[in-house]
Amino acid sequence: MCDLLDLEETATQTGPKGVINDWRRFKLESMDQENLPTAKRELLRQMSSPHRKKDDARSNLNRKMSVQEYELLKEEDESCLKKYRKRCMQEMHDKLSFGPKFEGVHDLDSGEAFLEVIEKEHHSTVVVVHIYKIGVKGCEELNNCLDCLATEYPTVKFCRIDAVSSGAAERFSDEVLPTLLVYKAGELLGNFLACTQHLSEEFFATDVETFLNSYGLLPEKEAPMTTEEEENDVE
Repeated sequence: MCDLLDLEETATQTGPKGVINDWRRFKLESMDQENLPTAKRELLRQMSSPHRKKDDARSNLNRKMSVQEYELLKEEDESCLKKYRKRCMQEMHDKLSFGPKFEGVHDLDSGEAFLEVIEKEHHSTVVVVHIYKIGVKGCEELNNCLDCLATEYPTVKFCRIDAVSSGAAERFSDEVLPTLLVYKAGELLGNFLACTQHLSEEFFATDVETFLNSYGLLPEKEAPMTTEEEENDVE
């Protein structure tokens, strides 16, 4: 049977006590112990020793923070605090994010590849397929737009396939191209023939994004990193 202490040591705790203990551990792990005064380094050793007895460990987790520890942990360390907050936000984001992520637009070279991506992709993944033909007006522009959208929606699988390669050139004549097909869990959610007729003559990725969003076909876009977070990454 799993000991309660084992759970406490292996899982991030919740609640005020859990947050304090989690921050304490993160703080200790982040500090440059080699450059600390001897007294502080000894305190860190006592607080974080992995070889302490379980009874002592349980007592250490539940006891009130000492004055020494409080003074140590309240020292100015904005960089460490920002890193801790970023880690917590990332962990929360990972827990709330389901399904795989993708990079770029995937080129499908056959009808079999087309069927496979529809039937075998993760049930939570939205699959957007662009059927195009070289030389048909709007196809090249739409391909460029999907390249942009693929970077902004990594959980969406954007694909493209030449109408001839698909084996259905007769069905997808020049008059119905470019065509956008949208699937999820093998189900067809959107079938847009000659889709550029719904856009202005000169269109951009934001226009395609707005069009797909008008049908509720794109997931919520991931929030971009703030200037402060970007500066922290540089540091």
